[in-house]
Amino acid sequence: MTDEEIVEALKKVNDDFKKLCQEHKELNGQLDELNKKHYLSPEEEIEKKRMQKEKLNRKDKIAELVRDYKKNHNN
Repeated sequence: MTDEEIVEALKKVNDDFKKLCQEHKELNGQLDELNKKHYLSPEEEIEKKRMQKEKLNRKDKIAELVRDYKKNHNN
């Protein structure tokens, strides 16, 4: 199975995994909106950094769960 197939399979059976993916997607959209601005206030810069860290945290958790799935479902 590819990583994408594993992600789709996990979304169907694991609500926490599905939530992680949704949160990652939402953070990505919010960051895209901030990146469209020509100027960010100091508060927006701080918020952008916070969102980047949160997005990376979600991505790391998703990758860890995919690795665990591969390890436990090794054919």
